[in-house]
Amino acid sequence: MSQPRFYFVVVDVDPLLAEDAGVLFFELGATGVEERDQTTLVKGLVDKTTLVASFSSQQEAETARDELDPAWLPRIEELVGDAWRDAWKEHFRPFELCPGVVVHPPWEKYAGQAEHLLELEPGRAFGTGLHETTSLVATALQTHRATYAGGQVLDVGCGSGILALVALVLGAGNARAVDNDADVIGVAQENAERNGLQARLDVDTTPVGDIAPEFDMVVANIEADVLVTLAAPISARVKPGKLLVLSGVLGTQHDRVRAAYADFESVASPARGEWVALILRRPHANG
Repeated sequence: MSQPRFYFVVVDVDPLLAEDAGVLFFELGATGVEERDQTTLVKGLVDKTTLVASFSSQQEAETARDELDPAWLPRIEELVGDAWRDAWKEHFRPFELCPGVVVHPPWEKYAGQAEHLLELEPGRAFGTGLHETTSLVATALQTHRATYAGGQVLDVGCGSGILALVALVLGAGNARAVDNDADVIGVAQENAERNGLQARLDVDTTPVGDIAPEFDMVVANIEADVLVTLAAPISARVKPGKLLVLSGVLGTQHDRVRAAYADFESVASPARGEWVALILRRPHANG
């Protein structure tokens, strides 16, 4: 029996162009786009973002390649068989996500000491914790844990569920996690079960604007354009006087995202590498 073949178009772009290049790939028929840089499990080039777009056939990949800017050095890669799907696992080792929280995969136990230990299998969902945007939010959850102690946290664009789980082990009473990708909901639920947290986590595909309650902290680690588009419903989910943490934002995108949440007060804007998080507070109604 012949083994399956998978076709990819690979480009190296300026980090500021990565988001637009990803959109272009989908317009050209890509079924998925992986982003690699110096913070991801599989490294990209220094000062470049490598995008790996998957296509259903060699012909579709070649057609897309021919439409791309030659300066991006577009090339086709072909992989045979399914072993590549799990190749990333060799790079995923136990690590400290934020002070006091260590993450480890199911296939490698952690022998050291940690205040909180999370077992995580990201599967095909975003969120191993190794990306700078994720660690920025996790650190904010650790720093401001008193804000939501015993209360409710909402994770918008939850992926693997890692940030909701961090909030729970750091003291949240319960968490709600939502994502528009139905395929990742099961991943987040399984990760909650691995850590005995399933009774305190609700995860589904409900649009953030359709969620009724307000939360003691809201976190959203998603693309800047989406943060801007969803500014109104995300803002409405934060209790007065409580915190909102936004990530997935390049330093050059900070001002545009900040302007979309102009009614909130700035608390901090921690940065790692080229990424920045916005920690904001919703004012009380009386100001």
